[in-house]
Amino acid sequence: MAGKPSEKEDEYFARKDLERMRALAEERRQKEQAEERERRKQLHYMRCPKCGDELNEISFKSIKIDKCPSCEGIWLDGGELEQILQAEDDRLMKRIIKVFKG
Repeated sequence: MAGKPSEKEDEYFARKDLERMRALAEERRQKEQAEERERRKQLHYMRCPKCGDELNEISFKSIKIDKCPSCEGIWLDGGELEQILQAEDDRLMKRIIKVFKG
């Protein structure tokens, strides 16, 4: 016998609708965050963090590092300083890396 939905049924469907709306809002938020990260990455990729000029890759002891032609800044990716230290095997360089690793 079909009739008017009970209060419990209304409450159940309202809760389900709210859960669905929250899930959709969370998906939208995550998608927007991912798009913003990608936009920032594209905006700053291979750009000098100091002056904004385009970085050039140079080879130093067979390690590719980034150098700014404008401000002459040298920028290292993760792990590159350790690679340079291994190539150098110098106590001074090891003390320098200790400063950066804290």
